[in-house]
Amino acid sequence: MARNESDREDLIREATALRNRIEWQLPCESDPVFAGVRADGSLSVYFGQDPVYQFTPYGQLRRAYAAGFLYRTQGKTLAKLHRERSPNQTVLARSDLNPDELSRFLIEMDERLTRLGQSIANGSAKLLRQISEGAPADYQSLIDLALHASPRLAPAIPTRRQ
Repeated sequence: MARNESDREDLIREATALRNRIEWQLPCESDPVFAGVRADGSLSVYFGQDPVYQFTPYGQLRRAYAAGFLYRTQGKTLAKLHRERSPNQTVLARSDLNPDELSRFLIEMDERLTRLGQSIANGSAKLLRQISEGAPADYQSLIDLALHASPRLAPAIPTRRQ
């Protein structure tokens, strides 16, 4: 995810850590949908600039960007992070989602991923651009993995604090 909230770069060209990259136009989305896969099989999906979902190779949600907030897995919930800027530093203010908030977040994510998977399956996803380094990724299987992962959230991401 970009460090600044400004327009994202051309992910097809510049997201080289994602070895397989693809961009579609879906009937249900106004902006193109970008997906990419890392060498380890981790899927990232960008629905325009927001939301963005990043998964582990096992389909577990690791990080997200939605409604202007960063989200990071805590293992059992998501931490919602908001950037607070001053002239000298940027601090991430954190609040953990309660069970109802987490459920709503996952439902919305699942609805978008399901629509993406259905559009790929029924051929209504119009391929705009694609780069494959090595074997092409099976995006349908990776989306299904993300929709059915158990547990849904990756283990907590270690923080820098001691």
